[in-house]
Amino acid sequence: MTTSEAPAPGRPVVLRGGTVLTMDDAHTVLADADVLVVDDRIVAVGPALEVPEGTAQIDARGGLVMPGMIDTHRHMWQTAMRGYGADWTLTQYFVWYYLEHGKVFRPEDIRAGNLLSAWESLEAGVTTTVDWSHGLQTVDHAEAAVDALQAVPGRFVLAYGNIQAGPWEWTADPAVRSFLERRRTDDLLGLQLAFDVTGDPAFPERAAFEVARDLGVAVTTHAGVWGATNDDGIRLMHENGFLTPETVLVHAATLTTDSYQRIAASGASVSVSTESEQSAGQGYPPTWQVRRYGIGVSLSMDTSVWWSGDLFSAMRTTLGADRSREHLEAHVKGETVTHVHLRAEQVVDWATRGGARALGRDDLGSLEPGKKADVVLIKNDASPVSFPLLNPYGQVAFQAQRGDVHTVLVNGRVVKHEHRLVGADLPAVRRDVEATVEHLRSTLGEEAWLGGMNPGLPDEDVLDNPYQYTAYKSESTREARGSMFGEPGAGS
Repeated sequence: MTTSEAPAPGRPVVLRGGTVLTMDDAHTVLADADVLVVDDRIVAVGPALEVPEGTAQIDARGGLVMPGMIDTHRHMWQTAMRGYGADWTLTQYFVWYYLEHGKVFRPEDIRAGNLLSAWESLEAGVTTTVDWSHGLQTVDHAEAAVDALQAVPGRFVLAYGNIQAGPWEWTADPAVRSFLERRRTDDLLGLQLAFDVTGDPAFPERAAFEVARDLGVAVTTHAGVWGATNDDGIRLMHENGFLTPETVLVHAATLTTDSYQRIAASGASVSVSTESEQSAGQGYPPTWQVRRYGIGVSLSMDTSVWWSGDLFSAMRTTLGADRSREHLEAHVKGETVTHVHLRAEQVVDWATRGGARALGRDDLGSLEPGKKADVVLIKNDASPVSFPLLNPYGQVAFQAQRGDVHTVLVNGRVVKHEHRLVGADLPAVRRDVEATVEHLRSTLGEEAWLGGMNPGLPDEDVLDNPYQYTAYKSESTREARGSMFGEPGAGS
């Protein structure tokens, strides 16, 4: 029987009688099975489990139990501007945040965005989120970002970045290094460094990579982004030994075969943000290329200044983009696709195991004894969309949505129960967010604020270099691609 109140932290929990997507190596699916959680671990998975006395019982019958989803790239600090840039292109995003207004965000604004985004993750069944935090102009901004993440009972990775300064500059700051060393104490908070590689042959980013290596933290970088980064950045990382299995390349959408081969050889992975790539213009989502070369894939939502933090949407649009390309490639040749190559099962894997692999967390991403208890129950008895349950992967990828997320556990703790977040003071979060919006509107002025929803272009050519901390420019970031989807033969 489902409990009326959320189980107290530390109490054993069993989810009873659901269809369990274990996402283990064999992708085992168990019908009418239980998942037992004790402390922060999954203890057992199987039918009719015996449980310790006092275990909280959650009725999962008619529902799907799956691992918590993992978003490997989201600019959480921008969430207080939810939907503001709905009609932006990537260039307009660069203009607003990189060139004109990113500097006006105070530490409290970073905190407000992170709080809102963190609760949004849990509400949507995303138990681990990488905060690609490139608005950290000072260590005070970074402290505010982490304070927000640690105020929410989810699992997060702070990817420390600063778009207002060169990565070789801010990583050399002793205060930044001290912050990174101090904050490496919590299992629920991971760390990365977040910066981009422009392709400058002098490779000034080397110093930042060396700091990351000294600290033992991974690097995440926007790669293969139209008008910003290109093959030269991949080549420099690879030739200098900084392209590793820990490296997460975001987008990787406008690269040549040589770059994809280097990525595959290094073991690095790609975070695909399909909604972003399709709408903003980083390049066509690269799932064809990464599948062709056996590159690891995770999914991400990028920023709620455009989209939501909902990985159901990411799975759905990724399938749509990949299949649309497959059909178009076939039609160009006068052929018909009779069996699609990218399946619903695969994108569910990317949303769970793929993210765990990218983050080097083999204790996440699947429901197996001994793994961390990050668990999601999808069940909505009040919805006609919840039945019949015929293809579990199809249900997750095409039918489910955030309103169907019934229960969420992170590290064994119930953080969403019977469709409601546990312990979330949303009125307080709303007040913080409203204060940030008021600060932005008053600082920019009403005309600039309203005009910012469709900003014009500045005199300088942002397409050659959106990074104002360097004078390096390269038109190679926007060379003609040779075909609809990249270099000739990229789809073969």
